Amino acid sequence: MINLKTPISQLTRVGKATANQLEKIGLKTIQDLIYHYPFRYDDYSKIFTIAKLKTQKSGTIKAKINLIANHRLVKKRMIITEAIVSDESDSIKIIWFNQGYLTKVLKSGQKIYLAGKVNYDDYYGIQMVNPSYEIPSRPGLIHTGRLVPIYSTTARLSQKQIRFLIRQTLILIQQTEDWLPRMIRAEHNLIGLSYALEQIHFPQNQDWLTKSSRRLKFDELLLIQLKNQLVRQKIKNRRAPQIKFKLKQTQNFVKSLPFKLTQAQKKSSWEIIKNLEKKYPMNRLLEGDVGSGKTVVAVIAILNTLLNHYQTAYMAPTEILSEQHFKTISKLLENFNFKIGLLTSGNSKINTKAKIKKAELLKKISTGDIQLIIGTHALIQEKIKFKNLGLAIVDEQHRFGIKQRAKLIQKSISTEQKNYSPHFLSLAATPIPRSVALTLYGDLDLSIIDEMPPGRKKVITKIIRPAKIKNTYQFVIKEIKKGRQAFIICPLIDPSDKLGVKSVKEEYKKLKEQIFPDFKIGLLHGRLKTKEKEKIMKDFAQNKIKILISTTVVEVGIDIPNASIMIIEGAERFGLAQLYQLRGRIGRSQDQSYCFLFLESEGEKTKKRLQALKTAQNGFELAEKDLELRGPGEIFGHKQSGFMTDLKIAKLSDLEIISLTQKTAQQIFNQSPNLEKYPSIKKKINQLSLTTHLE
Repeated sequence: MINLKTPISQLTRVGKATANQLEKIGLKTIQDLIYHYPFRYDDYSKIFTIAKLKTQKSGTIKAKINLIANHRLVKKRMIITEAIVSDESDSIKIIWFNQGYLTKVLKSGQKIYLAGKVNYDDYYGIQMVNPSYEIPSRPGLIHTGRLVPIYSTTARLSQKQIRFLIRQTLILIQQTEDWLPRMIRAEHNLIGLSYALEQIHFPQNQDWLTKSSRRLKFDELLLIQLKNQLVRQKIKNRRAPQIKFKLKQTQNFVKSLPFKLTQAQKKSSWEIIKNLEKKYPMNRLLEGDVGSGKTVVAVIAILNTLLNHYQTAYMAPTEILSEQHFKTISKLLENFNFKIGLLTSGNSKINTKAKIKKAELLKKISTGDIQLIIGTHALIQEKIKFKNLGLAIVDEQHRFGIKQRAKLIQKSISTEQKNYSPHFLSLAATPIPRSVALTLYGDLDLSIIDEMPPGRKKVITKIIRPAKIKNTYQFVIKEIKKGRQAFIICPLIDPSDKLGVKSVKEEYKKLKEQIFPDFKIGLLHGRLKTKEKEKIMKDFAQNKIKILISTTVVEVGIDIPNASIMIIEGAERFGLAQLYQLRGRIGRSQDQSYCFLFLESEGEKTKKRLQALKTAQNGFELAEKDLELRGPGEIFGHKQSGFMTDLKIAKLSDLEIISLTQKTAQQIFNQSPNLEKYPSIKKKINQLSLTTHLE
């Protein structure tokens, strides 16, 4: 008997080839098919007479075929199928390209429905080109005369095939259990699940499409929020070391800083300190604009953890950033005599001496002799053992997969205390829209640094077309002669004939020999050895290198206050968030800084995006724009594991439903922490794989 778990291959008219094509878009069972929602609809719901259709842009007609025939265009290697159809009001010409089989399906004298757009041609007059056709039959129209669903598909799988298959499965939708309690449905005016699934595919009208869409969006977002609540609950059931606030030492540290903390930094620091004092693990996201001072807030948390005699692990996404943090944090904490280690795939050292063998460093971490360890993915390798890890920090957490973050957190305090978990602090310099934070990071408490240190000037950003590049280079020369430095960013390391994109190696050679022969120029990219990278960054920091030509390895965390110029080659190839991060490498002193966006091509979308970069007041505003223009997956440069696949119909711009589902999830757990009062919800959650930030 056919049910929701039945393979699609068992349906009528599904051969091996069709089944393979369906599998390519992730459709294996009937249930997969039912949850394969349309991404848009063509509105062919109005059925016109031919005479009336000629005054419209598009629509559906019911007409009789007077004539239908194929013509072969030899030069274009194309078959054209032409038909003349008529009704009581008028007649119209129909054209299909490369669909010669239609003359076997459609015959003169036959009545059909045709839906599509009307073309106006000076030579041929009014005609319909490549319309959908449908022969009247029961149980009704699915390709014409309605809101017609359009699905994601493959080149060898037509929209008609998908609609036909889904129409076959509608009767099985009744087997879908509505897991949302009647009380919640009534409270939020939501329609039943089976009817929502039916209407999302073949809506009666726009009103029912809106209702079905709202119900299915609510379901998706509520499940994410419920999972977030479960994680929060899980965290509160775990034990963590209580990090007591060391008031006097923290005050002395803050006084020793060469700058004053902003109010936002103070507020975020206090939120973290209060979390660290609790018996259960902190699980907090510290979000702040580029250059807003997140590192010093993290150092206050580290200071208190180390003073309580617990270790801290600080994981960064790149070797360059790990090196930078090692130097910066070692200097900030130099008065406390802590032993700080650096561990990357290519480097190991401690702050008390320049070099140390990796094996020796690992031993010192396991004995607790190293109190703070900073590094890359190397921190989560099997060999690493902590004596008493009290705080785990992940910088730029969106660059790590969920499992990588979890591995760091699972480094338990000691073998005797396996039920303990370290406190977790995540840092994000890529501003996250509030809607994303509420869903993607709903299991994390949120601290936001929303003000910049005083005295910073806004970076002047200019879009540079090819004709103005020479003038820009002249301006750069003048600024360097004043003592400033410049970054030049290229998308690739090596030249690429296929992409036609500038590479750092090409630009380095050209700029060194032709444009800036009088200045020392450095070349930086990910394939260089660790020692080479260190030497280049050291020389750039000491102003020995005047211009650094680099890939995006400098995107995050590099702090060279004297660098006041950023040129980004092929700027249209980067996402807004990435451009914003790159621009954040300058404007870190009181000198005026300039960012020049060099364009290789320009379209309407590019103009909008780059204009948004110029006008946005801060990173959060820009992140909202990036979400609107490019979608959530692009904001982070990749799709978040276990999250984006959960959203088939909901969008992160559905703010009203996001807020509603968050409140609903909280109410559900407040009323029944173990979900005993909500058995259908409990069953649904148990059916899902609970992929979380702390898996």
